[in-house]
Amino acid sequence: MICAFLAAISNVVLVLPELSLNLLLFARVSTGFFLAGIYPVGMKIAADYYEKGLGKALGFLVGALVMGTALPFLIKGTPWVDHPNNVIKFTSGLTVLGGILIFILVPNGPYRVASSALKLDVGPKLFSNIKFRKAALGYFGHMWELYAFWAFTPVAISWFNIRTGSEIPVSWWTGIVIALGGVSCAYGGILTKKIGSKKVALMALSASGVLCLMSPLLFSLPSYLFLIGWCLWGIVVTADSPQFSNLVASAVTPKLKGTALTLVNCIGFAITIVSIQLLGSLQTIIPIHLLFLPLAIGPILGVYYLINTR
Repeated sequence: MICAFLAAISNVVLVLPELSLNLLLFARVSTGFFLAGIYPVGMKIAADYYEKGLGKALGFLVGALVMGTALPFLIKGTPWVDHPNNVIKFTSGLTVLGGILIFILVPNGPYRVASSALKLDVGPKLFSNIKFRKAALGYFGHMWELYAFWAFTPVAISWFNIRTGSEIPVSWWTGIVIALGGVSCAYGGILTKKIGSKKVALMALSASGVLCLMSPLLFSLPSYLFLIGWCLWGIVVTADSPQFSNLVASAVTPKLKGTALTLVNCIGFAITIVSIQLLGSLQTIIPIHLLFLPLAIGPILGVYYLINTR
């Protein structure tokens, strides 16, 4: 709750008049800093409620995260929240509401095990656990692709419009592509009851890797087929995320689940900085239809490590 409030305050700073560059950068860094106190902690709360069936629970939880990611794109296309400042105010208000709801409605789970003391050496030791290492490395490959795909989907749609003379609404379709991933997270969580988290993660990561490699072909298709292909990519690119988190949480003792989830998430999000910056640099060097090919590195390595790491 506290992190939600502080993230909302940091975010709404952006609407201040005469915003300096230093304050802008501080506001963005602090927003990200406090969000790290929401997402992994939320997964830890879910783990505290489910001794079994955590894969399904995390599927719905991460699905909600993905829907939240899509929301600003979707509301930006509406006439009443079309200005960027209004989007910032609206999403900051929802963040405050979310913090209040988690405090009022969600007590500690029945399987919560508190750590007895702060142990800064636990993180490196976790990687000696084979199951943890496999899940973590697979997740890192997934994260190399995911946020760069989301960040450059508007670029891809805009470039497709320019090249073909189409008029695909960029914000709406970006939101739809991302939101479909929220649905796939939930369905993937349900599917784990039959085939397990590892198989769901492997199938989704493999499929998104294939679409990375096929991405140049998507730009040569008619607009409706381009959108279908991009939507399919949006579906598979997220379905593995909650299952990797389940594999991470399941690989450690209950009192280390929060530490393990936070560590893996923080490293994973740090990796997204590299892939997003890479595509940002490449878009001025190579044709846009080839821009997404480097993202295939993540799924390829992620599948390899998930299967073969010893």
